[in-house]
Amino acid sequence: MTKLSKLSRSIAGKVALITGAASGMGRATAHLFADEGAHVAVTDRDADGVQRVVAEIKEAGHIAQGWTLDLTDAAAIPAVVNEVAAHFGGLDILINNAGVSQHTRIDEDGYEEIFDRLLDILLRAHTRTIRAALPHLKASGAGRIVNIASTEGLGATPHTSPYTAAKHGVIGLTRSMAVELGRDGITVNCICPGPIQTAMTAAISKEHKTIFAKRSVPLRRYGEPEEVAHGTLSLVLPAAGYINGVALPVDGGMTIKNA
Repeated sequence: MTKLSKLSRSIAGKVALITGAASGMGRATAHLFADEGAHVAVTDRDADGVQRVVAEIKEAGHIAQGWTLDLTDAAAIPAVVNEVAAHFGGLDILINNAGVSQHTRIDEDGYEEIFDRLLDILLRAHTRTIRAALPHLKASGAGRIVNIASTEGLGATPHTSPYTAAKHGVIGLTRSMAVELGRDGITVNCICPGPIQTAMTAAISKEHKTIFAKRSVPLRRYGEPEEVAHGTLSLVLPAAGYINGVALPVDGGMTIKNA
């Protein structure tokens, strides 16, 4: 039977660099992209975790290579990005996924240090990886950038102001880059995960997760990392070439409840 559609939903053969890919949503994204035929650059500051994920992907018969990358090291970012592009012969997709979280009150000692640390990892690192990747993404002809923000970038909760400010910044950066880089055929979008079962939420008891989800999430549960990864995949497909500047919540409907 003849297909009526014309646009491709395959990323087979595309080169994708994913930060924070040793665990959680980054690991799930690396696995999913590899399953879909992409050549995956697994990067993270956790060297052992990087090698573990690379081994998992290779054992499944897919293509991946790993690089240890500390995003607080500004000089390391372009070095690794250029190594990735040289190793795979280019770069088509950049996923800025790496993140940390820390609760603090604005009047606590050490607040400014926490603010600077989170801003460095959650926002400045995004700009640095985009700048480093830009020549390669332009050469791709259809580059894709996805920044992982958060539902905290769409609202706010108490005692997380450094994290919340950075995630609002990620959405702003995404929108600005979408406008600026569109002329180069590069799309820039972001994903806003809600409550997800990751290391960041591991310290929350199952009981409290259940209470929160039933109260705040229409689907009445926490999401899984792979569910976020599928949202990310949808934004990097060749067929998604006209989706640009979007902040996509993956939150079970949490942000629209009681809106």
